[in-house]
Amino acid sequence: MKGAPDRPVQYFSDEYLARCREMSPDEVVEFLENFRLLRGGEPLSSRLISLKVPQALLDAFKQGCRLAGVRYQTQIKSLMSDWLRTVSAPRRAGRGRAPRSVRSGRP
Repeated sequence: MKGAPDRPVQYFSDEYLARCREMSPDEVVEFLENFRLLRGGEPLSSRLISLKVPQALLDAFKQGCRLAGVRYQTQIKSLMSDWLRTVSAPRRAGRGRAPRSVRSGRP
């Protein structure tokens, strides 16, 4: 059959879909992070984004990355992943919402 998927199609029950619709944004983030960890070293597809950053901050960040021998975009992705882990860690421990400072990334 032309255009048939190369992998099996997954079907979900109505109950499962209803539960998914009730998930909070924090629960969705936790699910996605757990899924990413489950997949292990498989590379995920990347998406190009545009981000406005003050020039002085970007220059200092790039210089710091050069001194550390790290590519600055790689470091940005690493910081994003680390932040997601800090957000999901308090939730796993207490099964509640992370403190506002952790959710916003502010001290």
